Amino acid sequence: MAAKIGIFYENTPINLVYLLVLQVIGRLSTIVKCCLAVRASSIIMNRLLIITFTLFSGVVLHAQVADSVRELNEVVVRAYAYNRSLDDVPATVNKVGQIELQRFAAGTFVQAVNTIPGARLEERSPGSYRISVRGSTLRSPFGVRNVKVYWNELPLTDPGGNTYFNQLDPAMIGSMEIIKGPGSSLYGAGTGGVLLLESIKPKIGHALHAGLQLGSFGNELYSFSFETGKEKFSQHTQVLHHQADGYRDHTRMSRDVVNHAFQVDISEDQSLKTFIFYSDLFYETPGGLTLNEFNDNPRQARPSTMMFPGAVQQNARVHLQSFYTGVSHEYRFSKKLQNKTGVYGNLVKFENAAIRNFDHRNEQSLGARSVTVFNHQINDVQLTALGGGEFQWGFLPTKSYENNNGEEGLLLADDEASVLQYSIFGQAELRWKKVNLTTGLSYNAQRLTFHRLSDVGSEPEQLNYDPVFMPRVALLVKPTNQLRIFGSISSGFSPPTLAEINASNGIFNLELEPERGVNYELGARVKLFENRLRMEVTAYDFNLRETIVIRRDEDGAEFFVNAGKTDQQGIELALQYAMELSETNFINDVNLWSNYSRNRYRFKDYIKDEDDFSGNELTGTPGYVWSAGVDVTLRSGIYVRLTNLYTDALPLNDANTIYADSYYLVGARAGYQHKRFEVYLGGENLLDERYSLGNDLNAAGGRYYNVAAGRSFYGGVKVNVSF
Repeated sequence: MAAKIGIFYENTPINLVYLLVLQVIGRLSTIVKCCLAVRASSIIMNRLLIITFTLFSGVVLHAQVADSVRELNEVVVRAYAYNRSLDDVPATVNKVGQIELQRFAAGTFVQAVNTIPGARLEERSPGSYRISVRGSTLRSPFGVRNVKVYWNELPLTDPGGNTYFNQLDPAMIGSMEIIKGPGSSLYGAGTGGVLLLESIKPKIGHALHAGLQLGSFGNELYSFSFETGKEKFSQHTQVLHHQADGYRDHTRMSRDVVNHAFQVDISEDQSLKTFIFYSDLFYETPGGLTLNEFNDNPRQARPSTMMFPGAVQQNARVHLQSFYTGVSHEYRFSKKLQNKTGVYGNLVKFENAAIRNFDHRNEQSLGARSVTVFNHQINDVQLTALGGGEFQWGFLPTKSYENNNGEEGLLLADDEASVLQYSIFGQAELRWKKVNLTTGLSYNAQRLTFHRLSDVGSEPEQLNYDPVFMPRVALLVKPTNQLRIFGSISSGFSPPTLAEINASNGIFNLELEPERGVNYELGARVKLFENRLRMEVTAYDFNLRETIVIRRDEDGAEFFVNAGKTDQQGIELALQYAMELSETNFINDVNLWSNYSRNRYRFKDYIKDEDDFSGNELTGTPGYVWSAGVDVTLRSGIYVRLTNLYTDALPLNDANTIYADSYYLVGARAGYQHKRFEVYLGGENLLDERYSLGNDLNAAGGRYYNVAAGRSFYGGVKVNVSF
């Protein structure tokens, strides 16, 4: 019977798919065995690199006998206002689009971002995100800090320095650009990188989209959208719902989003954009576990002890409601001169019932950003100059109560705070033949006013950080059509956020100093085999002063201190290969990719009381991360996407006495895509690894661990109706 089956399917698409899948699985199984065999050893770095290059070399040899090939799609980025191909941008920028997001289950950014070298997105529980770009996790017990986030070129980060990134659903995102290193020369205060988020751009015509996804642990996603695209007008409206029971006890979450984007060309010279979203997010917070609790039952919520109640008893949870609206106007004075000005407003209602206290915030913020660009060409010299400013103001009051079994108790603090910050910036770029030179400079200032109303007779306090100039110089050289060499020197300035100055220990810390740092970067981009193979390698050295780190009291309340200096050195490698077979072949294309980052981050001059942490590894940052995958698409519309992610062990405290174990994740997604519909099935963490994602750094009582979901599966369907 086996022989008959083999003959029956000989030279058919099914047999060829079978052989291809076997070949891919064979290569991936080799990777898995190597990873599992040496996962606790630094030797894995070399083996992973060898495997990666072997994988690519095998495909390259196969491509040489293919009848036809295709180039990789050109990546266009908006970072630093370059607005052109990434190949000609003298900066390290990674782009996450719908292709990257659709390798995984819908409803989360985590896996897609974690495949980017140098970027790390952690999830302490469903809906609770923390983003790190090149080691900026130190300042974030939860949420996103020290990473500036923009939504359609307007700030999403509030004036206090916090970003409610979890209010967004991945289905809202057309693209995400991750700028690594300080972006202060153009994007204001910050040392931990910049995220540029763009809405989905409608295609020409009218379309309705509906989607449903069901998965393990009670995951349910429903989506509906309507879009219109015309030559001078477009609109996109979405309604999204996501809910899950969660892997751990007490991790139920629910998120509802209504999102609308509108664009119209008023005339040949000007256009107007509006974008509005409302998000309602609820999630339970299970709390961190000790190592013994993690090993005994990692799915449990933080249990009660003799001294403190547990997460279930306190009904620990977060409820976030936000309404964001922005308007952007672009005016083209001439072909050489144009201006883009936008304003935004954001209303946030935030409730957080933690183990220790119950916080209420009703935040209001507004801001504006204006950029004027001038282009001029003289013979072979192209000059682009821009100048502008950004302004943000926020009124950010907080009331903190005792948490009595999930209800407000006695008032602990009633605080009013307002933050004013602004940035004035300029940038000039000179492009001459095979050389691009960019210089940028910004002037940044911030003022914070704080008043504790609950302290009778207290007076408002004010913090004024001295204005600083933040320069950036970048150079890109094109020795050949296949090679780009680039480098940059940039400065960063990051004042403490309001949540760090007024931390959950209830003390207003006037002594906390801003971070300042200088980043040195050198990289190269190579395109080979008629642009089918692309490689980018970057080396950097980031020297940071007055590094802000988190510490915790015995009851779990956090506070922040300056930790002297850190030296953050790293190497990042990205490889991509694309192949198209002959017109008669049933396989449309095969795309392979692999990313690797090596981090050597160390504390310098960090002494706390009698403890000297100088020379220790930076808390919360793995030594290296490797990811790789293959995307196979058949002409029939069937696709298979396989992904791998290995993360090295990382220190959980400044003393480096406790480490989180390394882990290796394998995922897969397969489906059938038609212009009218798509059906798909997938699985994540297929090896059922037990690992902690979103660790509580420097946790009191050793409660470092927040276990991530085990093996899980999902399936979904999307329907598209165009007319």
